[in-house]
Amino acid sequence: ASPIGSIAPTTPTTTSLFLLVLLIPLFVFLSLSRSPSSGEEREEAPTVTLLIWTRPFGEDQRLPDCWELLRVPGCALTYDAGAYPRADAVLVHHREVAIGAADPPPEPRPAAQKWIWMSYESPAHTPELWRLEGLFNLTMSYRADSDIFLPYGYLVPRAGAGTDARALPLSSSSSSEPPRSLFVAWVVSNWSEEHARVSFYRQLSRYIRVDVFGRAGRPLPGGGGHVVRLLRRYRFYLALENSQHTDYVTEKLWNAVAAGAVPVVLGPPRANYERFLPRDAFIHVDDFPSARELARYLLLLRAQPARMRRHLAWRRGCGLRQPDFWAEHYCVACRAVRRTRGRTAEVRHLSRWFES
Repeated sequence: ASPIGSIAPTTPTTTSLFLLVLLIPLFVFLSLSRSPSSGEEREEAPTVTLLIWTRPFGEDQRLPDCWELLRVPGCALTYDAGAYPRADAVLVHHREVAIGAADPPPEPRPAAQKWIWMSYESPAHTPELWRLEGLFNLTMSYRADSDIFLPYGYLVPRAGAGTDARALPLSSSSSSEPPRSLFVAWVVSNWSEEHARVSFYRQLSRYIRVDVFGRAGRPLPGGGGHVVRLLRRYRFYLALENSQHTDYVTEKLWNAVAAGAVPVVLGPPRANYERFLPRDAFIHVDDFPSARELARYLLLLRAQPARMRRHLAWRRGCGLRQPDFWAEHYCVACRAVRRTRGRTAEVRHLSRWFES
């Protein structure tokens, strides 16, 4: 029998307990991500100036109004390097400094100014960290032990005071939904024979058909922004990360969740994924001794809808939040600066921490 066969079905009660116990660290975002309501007024708060020193990947993005976006008051965001002498904090996206497209902010820094290091790539794709030792006061990333933690996605309850109106409601499959006529999909742009995910795909595709989209496969219908729409036609999605590191769970997983496809994951260990999702919400490649056994289990689920529903029943009562890159990140960082005003610490051993 498949190892996953021992997993008990998730009930609404166990899903609720999961949300209350395992997702407590993520509930901090509920207060940040409430949709604007007409009854609320902008809170009077001392203004914090946050200078965006490097635009992530060179994207020329309009800066948000943090009050309108997340109800974060008193934030002045700017790209203007001339604001450096008066900025309360400077946000540095790692990649541009690492590849030499930008220099770090100049020393000496203004008194009490905080420098924030930000990266959403895995350690395997975050080079030159050693060059930045001792420069920063705060870290921001997908890692739960960052000073400023904002993951690629997270679940929220859909009932009670904690409801997040900005969350996407998740429904379990039902007879009213159109049938999913297709089996397994994989969307991949960064193809490398050195990646474990490519090796895994080659093994799995010996036993079942996998439809591959992206630069390494068929063009995505409608372009790259229509991944979720594509996945609504599939039962399973290969959410395979380019490298395996702590908390590195990217939009690949959350796009599958949003589409109602069951994600088959390759990344950090199962226990790490279970910090973000109930255990039935995904299928981990490590649950099986071989790709052949995993293929057998997927075929079994396709043939037995009752067993398939077990992997979807947890969705009742849940919502999904996927933060907007990079607008929400700037506003969450600004709020963190306000909360730590008057306190300045130094990030020690940046590379040792992030690469662990």
